[in-house]
Amino acid sequence: MNTNAAADRGDGYKWVALSNTTLGMLAAAINSSILLISLPAIFRGIHLDPLEPSNINFLLWTIMGYLVAVSVLVVTFGRLGDIFGRARVYNWGFLVFALASVALCFIPGEGQSAALYLIVIRILQAVGGASIMANSTAILTDAFPADQRGLALGINTIAAIGGQFIGLLIGGLLADWNWVLVFWINVPFGVIGTAWGFWRLRDSRTPPGGRLDLLGNVSFAVGLVLVLTAITYGIQPYGDQVMGWGSPLVLTLLGLGLVVLVGFVLIERRVTRPMFDLDLFRIRPFTMANLASLASSVARGGLQFMLIIWLQGIWLPLHGYTFESTPLWSAIYMIPLTVGFLLAGPVSGWLSDHYGARPFAAGGMIVGAASFVALLELPADFDYGLFALLIFLNGLGSGLFIAPNTTAIMNSVPARERGQAAGMRATTMNAGMVLSIGIFFSLMIAGLAQTLPQAMEAQLLTQNVPADVAHAVASAPPVGSLFAAFLGYNPMGELIPQQVLASLPPGSAEVITGQEFFPQLMAVPFMHGLGFAFGFSALLYLLSAIASWLAGGKFVHQDHGPQTQASAEERLATQAAE
Repeated sequence: MNTNAAADRGDGYKWVALSNTTLGMLAAAINSSILLISLPAIFRGIHLDPLEPSNINFLLWTIMGYLVAVSVLVVTFGRLGDIFGRARVYNWGFLVFALASVALCFIPGEGQSAALYLIVIRILQAVGGASIMANSTAILTDAFPADQRGLALGINTIAAIGGQFIGLLIGGLLADWNWVLVFWINVPFGVIGTAWGFWRLRDSRTPPGGRLDLLGNVSFAVGLVLVLTAITYGIQPYGDQVMGWGSPLVLTLLGLGLVVLVGFVLIERRVTRPMFDLDLFRIRPFTMANLASLASSVARGGLQFMLIIWLQGIWLPLHGYTFESTPLWSAIYMIPLTVGFLLAGPVSGWLSDHYGARPFAAGGMIVGAASFVALLELPADFDYGLFALLIFLNGLGSGLFIAPNTTAIMNSVPARERGQAAGMRATTMNAGMVLSIGIFFSLMIAGLAQTLPQAMEAQLLTQNVPADVAHAVASAPPVGSLFAAFLGYNPMGELIPQQVLASLPPGSAEVITGQEFFPQLMAVPFMHGLGFAFGFSALLYLLSAIASWLAGGKFVHQDHGPQTQASAEERLATQAAE
């Protein structure tokens, strides 16, 4: 059957595909970010202190386990979709996602056992999420003709990216009411999407079948898991070091991971039906667009985390919000960022259908880079109107980029390879998010470590805290203060023993645990670290703009039978001209 048969029949199938896959992408994206805001309520609900040194791994893996699992599995599920049918693999993935969503609503017990259950089921949920992400864009590319793909992929991709920010808002609202509702919100998405998919979604071309490249899949998964796990442990303290990048464990995991990934490349060069056809990287639009996607994803993930800490740890407390209420309000105050995404995405997708991806993808990244530079000029206690404008422009720039970039990737490959192409694109996005956590937390911790300990010790001494206690609290790794601000806790109330606070002169404990002590203490070193973080983000966006420009103009891969050398050269010349 022709690749676009589903679109040509005139039965409205393409709109069924668009609506169902957009629902799936929205559910998977909301699920990836909803816990970032609701973690304090969840950990209180299972009676676990995430800032206890013995519990820090549970905190990090609750945040990163889903992202790591999706990053590892999307290429595999994309390839499975190419072999056995994209709609079939997508639908079974939606079913797994739905079942895991239900299981999360019934967390047994409390403490570390409950946290472990949460992590394991979230990883199982990521199996379904990876199948959804890997096949939805390929399903849409099959269903829509080339001159409508940009609009369709724009709507679908904005659901994926916008869902990450919508998840923050939903998580804040639901966690403020009842933390269990954070998990129940995914159940209707899963049930409706699964039933609808099995009923209406179908493959528009007969899947060729074949065997899965088991060795390639295992080597890719093991190598990527080792590297991403090393990043998770790298941002944790090690001995007397503020971070663990020099620890034997992290160095071993990184080294082994890179060796295994090199082995994966060698394996894929030698098998008949590889997990991922490395020859796709010979297609310039595919390679450059994926490079642009990776760079923008790393920068965008860092923006999300830094804004949350900025709002929850400094700005909101200074403006009278209690630390406990800051997760909800930080999501509300970041709404302009989401609005920028939602406005620009479908429009830029439609425009790229007519004029090609280059001007919109590259232009969006330039707008985003300019917004990062402008954010660096704001003080810690900024004027919200200007802040809202700048994050709106950042969202607008990212929205201009994401749909044309996705269209360029999917249009550049043969129809039979769209599943693995979509999987590689999803890998760059999700692995970029995990990389961003490692990179931006490292940059921020390094910045804080330069000035925060001295300033904290001096200020605690002025409030009559005993010298040995003040020194011990100030010497604690800055990651504790960073995570406390990220989770909406008052760090001083967490770091200073309660018996010490009770023994202080009247008024001192109130000042230390008040709304202004920690934000004012944090402001200068945080802005110092933020300079490194947002400066790096601006550079990444400029790199993404250059890669988007080098990807070329409008290009749609045409499938042909056996080709002559002349016909191949003619298509290459046409691609280069455009």
